[in-house]
Amino acid sequence: MSGINYHNRRFALIGHKDEAKLGQTIFYYNQEGDLVWGTLVGGTVRYGQFVATVDEAGVLDLRYQYLDVYGELRTGISHSTPELMDDGRIRIREVYEFTSGDRYKGVSVVEEIV
Repeated sequence: MSGINYHNRRFALIGHKDEAKLGQTIFYYNQEGDLVWGTLVGGTVRYGQFVATVDEAGVLDLRYQYLDVYGELRTGISHSTPELMDDGRIRIREVYEFTSGDRYKGVSVVEEIV
């Protein structure tokens, strides 16, 4: 199992092309073994959920779904790579692709909130 444990951690978006809209989105993570799951709310996200598997390096193979404030259901996949920061918090680089709507692909960064 990975040296990184995601259980009971919160993350906020710090790097994304739509950060002004999505920057208030908070991601709540839980973990049990190689299973990681959680919710996202805030910003343009009314409510969402995600589920992932985590490998030995802490890399997440993640699937997400959410309802935005415009009434649109969004789904997607993400390959998320963690980095331990000097202060002990986790930063995650997410390479994602929507599987609904415009099928947009991109990269975002989230950091742990303490």
